[in-house]
Amino acid sequence: MTVIGRRRVLAAGLALAASTAGAQAQGTYPDRPIRLVIGFPPGGPTDIAGRLLAQRLSEILGQQVVVDNKPGVAGNIASQIVADAKPDGYTLLVGTSIMGIVPALYDKLPYDPIKGLEAVAHFTTVPMIVVAPAGGIGSIEELVAALRKEPGKHSYPSPGNGSLIHMGSLLLAQRAGGDALHVPYKGSAPAMQDTLAGRHAFQIDTLGSSKGFVDAGRLKILAVCDTRRAASMSDVPTVQEKTGIAIEVVTWNLIFAPAGTPRPIVDRLNAAINQAVKTPEMMEKARAAGIDLVESTPATSKKFYEDQMAMWAPIVKASGAKVE
Repeated sequence: MTVIGRRRVLAAGLALAASTAGAQAQGTYPDRPIRLVIGFPPGGPTDIAGRLLAQRLSEILGQQVVVDNKPGVAGNIASQIVADAKPDGYTLLVGTSIMGIVPALYDKLPYDPIKGLEAVAHFTTVPMIVVAPAGGIGSIEELVAALRKEPGKHSYPSPGNGSLIHMGSLLLAQRAGGDALHVPYKGSAPAMQDTLAGRHAFQIDTLGSSKGFVDAGRLKILAVCDTRRAASMSDVPTVQEKTGIAIEVVTWNLIFAPAGTPRPIVDRLNAAINQAVKTPEMMEKARAAGIDLVESTPATSKKFYEDQMAMWAPIVKASGAKVE
């Protein structure tokens, strides 16, 4: 055998050994705790969904999944932490719907939303609802008619410029063929208080945030902002059913890993998450929180994420909302 031949055999042997070692390492995954980073404070919708999943995954994977809340800058701090992490499957992100908006809202992000993160599984969808204060507008048809007849007169609140609630409300007014006055607040609580006081004609919100006020008779649900009725409130019609206006405004959660995470690990996580969302315990708790659970593949999750960014980009541009 020639020297070159021996070198080729040696190189092939080393490559095979490295490949085998890598496969064996991935085959034992996970062999230590997994960090699940959430970009919002404890107790919020994303935190609730993340903790529900973490509990089930700990049981399915046989390793503890530890929740790590890193709130701030519309979730960008958490996204950057995961994008910068080692792509080994031990640092994951609970992504949420604001991630579909921030690429258009911020001139510059500290991470690449496409090249920096690997979509693993889309596991929740929470339809937003249109609510109105008790004694105010009584139906979604009445609201649409009012927005068309008196554009700019009726107002809606949001927890801040560029938020999903802001963009969703703007989209509803635009597709209704009318207009409404946006009133931004510093947070969800003061926005809701003014809606309850009758200072706003309507508000887009999640069922989880509004349910207590709906049950107390202080708010009325007008419609669901999705293409289908929500499993957790099947008696509430969609906007499209009542008005013919197609609108899809949902909050969602999607698990991301750092870009470059080996495919066997991504597939292992995806399978575990799909198993988790079918467990009776998680289904029961999700329904109580107004969360719809979904199954997915890495490919469908990636497409969903990219479609969300494509949908919101022109709406953000039309709003003029920007964050430096």
